[in-house]
Amino acid sequence: MTSIYVGNITYNATERDIEGLFSQFGEVASVKLINDRETGRPKGFGFVEMDAEAANKAIESLDGKEFKGRNLRVNQARSRDERKS
Repeated sequence: MTSIYVGNITYNATERDIEGLFSQFGEVASVKLINDRETGRPKGFGFVEMDAEAANKAIESLDGKEFKGRNLRVNQARSRDERKS
């Protein structure tokens, strides 16, 4: 499975909305939208897991594309250790 970072998501999007968008490119294993711990409000980003081939197609097709009024940032997710450097 490949984990995909999805950023600049509109705050009213649901996990089902994101799953529907990414399922055009293959089977979606999971979708997790991140919420603020204190307020419970969406933070505007999340993660999608798909097999590698479908993930690559989704990244190529959706990065920079408009979804519900915002241009998505879509790329392969990096681990916390990779982001620190």
